[in-house]
Amino acid sequence: MSHWPATKARRVFAALLRIGWAVKRRAGGSHIILERVGWPDYVFAFHDDDEIGPRMLARIAKHTGLTRNDL
Repeated sequence: MSHWPATKARRVFAALLRIGWAVKRRAGGSHIILERVGWPDYVFAFHDDDEIGPRMLARIAKHTGLTRNDL
């Protein structure tokens, strides 16, 4: 069972920027390539009003280092 709450994509994106991720480039539409030193690039592909569920948040956290407290 995941301990992540469902969260709006704009909130997740803001949290990623706060923990050190930066926009490398926008790939059109909702795709944004993020970069952070020591991590492989991450493609964030959500619209601002999209609701990201617990399972997807857990996957994002695994690839980005995001924690529940960062939200």
